[in-house]
Amino acid sequence: MIDEKLLHYFEGFLTEKRKNLFKTILENRTRHFTVVLEDIYQPHNASAVVRTCDIFGIQDVHTIENKYNNKVSRHVAKGSQKWLNHYRYKSDGDNTKACLDDLKSKGYQIIATTPHNNSCFLQDFDISKKSAFVFGVEAEGVSDYVLENADGFLKIPMVGFTESLNISVAAAIILQEVTTKLRNSDLDWRLSAEEKEILYFNWVKKTIKNVDKIEERYHLNL
Repeated sequence: MIDEKLLHYFEGFLTEKRKNLFKTILENRTRHFTVVLEDIYQPHNASAVVRTCDIFGIQDVHTIENKYNNKVSRHVAKGSQKWLNHYRYKSDGDNTKACLDDLKSKGYQIIATTPHNNSCFLQDFDISKKSAFVFGVEAEGVSDYVLENADGFLKIPMVGFTESLNISVAAAIILQEVTTKLRNSDLDWRLSAEEKEILYFNWVKKTIKNVDKIEERYHLNL
C-alpha cells in the first residue's frame, strides 16, 4: 500500500501534463509479456532492448548474468531504464535456472527465441498465454538449459542469406508484433489498479529532484 497523503504532497511538484502523461502510459503497460536477456555482454544491445521494452509497454525486464554483468548505456537507453522494473539474476548459483523458475512460478511460459527447427513463426504465435521471451547473444543464442526447459520456440521469418538478426532488432520485431496483437485482442493484458498505483507513485518520486530531502521535510512537518 502506498501513502496517499505523501503521494498527494509529491504531486504538488509535478505539472498536470506530467501527471496525465504517467496515467496515459500506465494504461498501455503490460506484464502479460516480459523479456529475458541471457548473458548479453554488449551494453548497447542490452540498452536498446530496454528502450524497446519501454516503447512497446513491457514493464519488466529480467537479466541473467552468468558470465557477464549487464550494463545499461544511458546514451542508448535514453532514460527508458528508470521507468521499467529490472530483475537481475547474478548470484553464484545457476542464474538461468533461478530466472526461469521464478518466471514459471508467476505463470509465464518460457519462449526461447531461436531458429530451432520446431520454432513457431512469429506471425503464428499464440498470444493468449503469459509469455517470457528469452534472448541470447547473437553468435551462440540462448543456452542449452533454456532450450531444454523452454515451453516453446519462436523465430522471425527470414528469406535472405543471413540467418540471424541483431538482438535489439529481433526484440523490436517480436515485441511490436505481439503487443499489437495483444492490444487488439479481448485478453485482460493491462496492469491491475494496484500495480498502476504503485508504479505511478514510483514514477512520481523518480521525477522529483532531491526527493529524499523533500520526503524528509514532509515527515518533519506532520
